[in-house]
Amino acid sequence: MGFSLSLHLLLCFIPLIMAAMAGATALDMFEDGAEELSFGYYARTCPNMEAIVHKKVQDWIARDPSIGPAIIRLHFHDCAVRGCDASILLNHAGSERKAKESESLKGFNVIDDIKAEIEKKCPKTVSCADILTAAAREATVKIGGPFWEVPYGRKDGRVSLVSEATFVPMGHENVTYLIEFFQSKGLSLLDLVVLSGAHTIGRSTCSSIQDRLYNFKGTKKPDPSIEAHYLNFLRRKCRWASEYVELDGSTPKKFDSVYYNNLQKKMGLLSTDQLLNSDSRTSPIVSALAAQPSLFYQQFSVSMTNLGNVQVLTGDEGEIRTKCSSLNHH
Repeated sequence: MGFSLSLHLLLCFIPLIMAAMAGATALDMFEDGAEELSFGYYARTCPNMEAIVHKKVQDWIARDPSIGPAIIRLHFHDCAVRGCDASILLNHAGSERKAKESESLKGFNVIDDIKAEIEKKCPKTVSCADILTAAAREATVKIGGPFWEVPYGRKDGRVSLVSEATFVPMGHENVTYLIEFFQSKGLSLLDLVVLSGAHTIGRSTCSSIQDRLYNFKGTKKPDPSIEAHYLNFLRRKCRWASEYVELDGSTPKKFDSVYYNNLQKKMGLLSTDQLLNSDSRTSPIVSALAAQPSLFYQQFSVSMTNLGNVQVLTGDEGEIRTKCSSLNHH
């Protein structure tokens, strides 16, 4: 009786705490450089920008549904290194895109396609960083997630280093590393758990979980935190490291909060997913999101807004590339 009452109180108060944290984080991010972004940034110079992004993303996902989660992941990898400056899109020797951590990224051709169309209508006006941020929002909506308003005015960065991509979380880090990484970007504990929920949809390479399935921490045994039936399923699915497996083993094609219920059943695919449920700093948030599906839906839009505002370049801090894969030639 005492336990159920405590859980009830926890679930009642956590949304309030989360809302307060989310509000503070968004405000902090705007104070930290993103205050120069605005919702009407392209109203006069490229009024059809969002409509072009919307149609292109819809068309691409209609042809290949895996593009939706891929664009959200591409946006995260961009913002995770040097902020949301489209540095991940630069395609030259020694760039982030050439890193081992970037090998499974896709969606670059989608952004190039959107950029080419926008350049026809509004040349030298819309940054690749803004296009990628808008495309991530459109992809989220298309796959069943929430809508949010995106402020614009980001500039494209001129630096992209392969060595910096090695810091991006790849599914095998501990929770302390994840928390510190997110905090270094101005993102909260809440943002970490909520943005991890993007794993409600999409796939991972089997190479990411080979150690968990066959040789956990050098024991030559599977990770004991994987539920037995799920382990058998994964071993059948991942006979080869080059294969793919769904991130959400229960509702892989639906944007929902079942990802968090999976963690409670020891069915998190990546080690970093499952650890969110066992670490005392993150597990209360997992419990709240699992118990209240609408909470995840609402908070995802807030945390994606926070992500899109990470360390943005504005004014003369960057440029507006005419081609997203290469720097402008001055």
